[in-house]
Amino acid sequence: MKTGPFAASRVLVEDVRPEGDKGAGGLSEPPVSDAGKESSGTSAADTGTPAPMLKKGRRRRRMRGKGKGKHPKPQANAPESAAEQVSANGADEKSHAETLRLARRNVPRTAPPTSSQEGPVYGALDLGTNNCRLLIARRSREGFRVVDAFSRIVRLGEGLSARGALSEEAMDRSIEALRICADKMNRRGVSRSRLIATEACRAAANGAEFIERVRSETGLALEIVSNEDEARLAVAGCAPLLDRECRSALVFDIGGGSTELIWVSMNDDGAMPTGAGEGRAKPPSKPKIEDWISLPCGVVTLAEGHGGVDVSHDVYERMVAEVAERVTPFVTRLHGARADLGGAFHLLGTSGTVTTIAGVHLGLRRYDRTRVDGTWITPDDVQSVTRGLLAMNYDDRAAHPCVGRERADLVLAGCAIFEAIARAWPAERLRVADRGLREGILLSLMESDAGRTRRRRRRRRGGSAGKQGNVAGDSTSGMPGMND
Repeated sequence: MKTGPFAASRVLVEDVRPEGDKGAGGLSEPPVSDAGKESSGTSAADTGTPAPMLKKGRRRRRMRGKGKGKHPKPQANAPESAAEQVSANGADEKSHAETLRLARRNVPRTAPPTSSQEGPVYGALDLGTNNCRLLIARRSREGFRVVDAFSRIVRLGEGLSARGALSEEAMDRSIEALRICADKMNRRGVSRSRLIATEACRAAANGAEFIERVRSETGLALEIVSNEDEARLAVAGCAPLLDRECRSALVFDIGGGSTELIWVSMNDDGAMPTGAGEGRAKPPSKPKIEDWISLPCGVVTLAEGHGGVDVSHDVYERMVAEVAERVTPFVTRLHGARADLGGAFHLLGTSGTVTTIAGVHLGLRRYDRTRVDGTWITPDDVQSVTRGLLAMNYDDRAAHPCVGRERADLVLAGCAIFEAIARAWPAERLRVADRGLREGILLSLMESDAGRTRRRRRRRRGGSAGKQGNVAGDSTSGMPGMND
């Protein structure tokens, strides 16, 4: 089974609720009590206590029992502490297990520190032109289990195309969100993380200055990633949703300030690996990035250039035309590869635009990630949703449960970007991904740690094999573990 960032991994997402409700340290983890360290009831034979001592103990307990009923009963709504439950009068009449159960029940459910047995806690933060997103997770057998998450629209790149720099208001909004992220990472005990900033910080004249301000005010060390690194992370995060029956796919990530297009090929030929037994499936290979391009337009820049509040059909077509002009060189470059494939490819979209379109198409009364992530829709479905959104005014779009006021002036710009891509790359199917950079970061970090662990194990096996070979007077070069 492959464990790389492109391996078919399943993301297990828990409900993300306030601290102590669910997640790491919440109801999913049992509380810890000192009372639980006590052993169960013991006999005289077990303890070696002489019989006369036991008789005196019983006499003392009978004397204490005569005073029952003389003490005022505690109020029904005044809970006893765990210690009082364990040492309460007459506790010996209950089973020791029952006493411990009561003690554990009253231990406050606070978030315990991360257990080293559960493995490290990983964090991935993506500060984009429009959104600030955080994902905190632990590795699991299926991929990873989400412990906590955060997302807020901050519009860091607001006005960037006009002034060439980040505004004070936009930086203040972003730092406020980043403080929340820093607090969550602190409380969840994140030990391995990667925190990235994308197009807004790449393009802004004061991007580096903003990164230093973030470090000073929040303690977070953001890394401005290249367009190429962003494209690779997007593919890594979405790779489990690629259809292995197709030979290739166009992965696209519509951001706030840029749009990445990545042409990937799947090299699975269905052949069984050498020595594989019957019935054993060949593990999927990693998708190979054949070519990619980063377009300097996203939903924020396009909406600011053409207007996002009142969008007529003419305005919408002008947005589509602008994006199509930027896409043309990439289409020309890959014309030969597409001609060879025919229709054996599909589209895979990861962005707020694509997930919003899917939510509207599915008729969701409120956004539901479990129904959106991985769903298949057709370009005709997207066109139907787009025409419906164009028929709405700004207030109607803002009132839609899958759009909301924060996206109401951006969603049609995103639809225009997708339509330009769909016209240039006509495909029968589009798969929707509610995942992307953060998931790619997490899988990459986990694979890196797993690789180090495998190398350490090989070195240990090699060292022990070398010692055995020296004792026996044999060479260790052919021993198992030395060349694997």
